[in-house]
Amino acid sequence: MISISVMALVFGVIFLAELPDKTALAGLVLGTRYRASYVFVGVAAAFAVHVALAVAAGSVLTLLPGRVVHAVTGALFLIGAAVLLLQKAEGDAEEGLREPRDQGFWRVAGAGFTLILVAEFGDLTQIMTANLAARYGSPLSVAVGAVLALWAVAGLGIVGGRALMKRVPLRLITRIAAALMGVLGAWSVYEAVVG
Repeated sequence: MISISVMALVFGVIFLAELPDKTALAGLVLGTRYRASYVFVGVAAAFAVHVALAVAAGSVLTLLPGRVVHAVTGALFLIGAAVLLLQKAEGDAEEGLREPRDQGFWRVAGAGFTLILVAEFGDLTQIMTANLAARYGSPLSVAVGAVLALWAVAGLGIVGGRALMKRVPLRLITRIAAALMGVLGAWSVYEAVVG
């Protein structure tokens, strides 16, 4: 049975926790490069998988050592920043507004799915979802609230990326995103080292 109050509580907690996270950043970058609907389908599917894993695992995910989670997250951020900085520029802002050639649905959705599946594994919101499922004993309510919150954040990032692209050159957006990912990566590594 679904509890609206648990679902609303989970939505609020997960939405606020994920809003400043790398998902909005990843959605923004993907949304500037590819068709937004294709990106959203891939990202939404990855989040559904993450929520299913978190709810199924319950409190087991919270037993992972914090340092390991921070170290892996930091490494993924730093790798993501390096990939953004090293990729070949797509050209000027005018070219960036056009849909990239040969970027079909499966390729773009698959890229969004893979990015989120890898980057969000063991993330704070996944662990929080597991905690909430264990605490409230209403896995369906927790799952619905969490997945809707994650989809909302991803949608905001993707749509924001499209709107931003009309005003700011892709190269600048990519550099800013890489810098933010680098800072987040360094912070995560710092947390892993100092505990």
